[in-house]
Amino acid sequence: MELRSKILDRSARVGVVGLGYVGLPLAVEFARAGFTVTGIDLDQSKVARVNGGDSYIGDIPSSVLGPLVASGKLSATTDFSVIASLDTVNICVPTPLRKTKDPDMSFIVAASEQIAKHIHAGMLVIFESTTYPGTTDEVVLPMLTQSGLHVGRDFFLCFSPERVDPGNRKYQTANIPKVVGGVTAECTEHGRMLYAQAIETVVPVSSTQVAEMVKLLENTFRMINIGLVNEIAMMCDRIGVNV
Repeated sequence: MELRSKILDRSARVGVVGLGYVGLPLAVEFARAGFTVTGIDLDQSKVARVNGGDSYIGDIPSSVLGPLVASGKLSATTDFSVIASLDTVNICVPTPLRKTKDPDMSFIVAASEQIAKHIHAGMLVIFESTTYPGTTDEVVLPMLTQSGLHVGRDFFLCFSPERVDPGNRKYQTANIPKVVGGVTAECTEHGRMLYAQAIETVVPVSSTQVAEMVKLLENTFRMINIGLVNEIAMMCDRIGVNV
């Protein structure tokens, strides 16, 4: 109940791990909503630029970032021990493909290890990194429960796929519907509440696997449509038709 109150009155201390094209815009939206936000990234140059109010992400003008930093609502660090003082943590680290075309899980595992070191009762952890269905429950959850804390009671764990479309002027972090699914119903509700403070539309689903499958479907749908249009474009080019 204490975490719910902190989220609703926006006194919760929010953390975002990974300050790339997903993490920095999310951190900015939480800060604009009134939360005090700490961004965490291993890249010292990114941390320095954030703390200087200098944006390196096209969707976030420095004119937006600067005042949030100046007011103390947003700061960045390379020190993961700050997690111990946070109430919520969103993980936005990359999951690139290896040469063998399977996902590189090393960033997710490393972030989970750092959170596991500093996790405490009353914390909400949300993963946003693109991954295969089952990752949150099968990979992340066992690492976080090594502390002896019980999910759904002592801490809350969700998956919410990032759906950012970089460069899209109409749809950005604040107005792209946010899907969130938790390990338990309590987890889902805490995740929904957090996002609802900063995102226009939040769509709760029944489990982390459902939320993970949403992302897999969306990426597959987009890939198939792009592939289809490219094939049609080549056919049109062959017969002199403007696609």
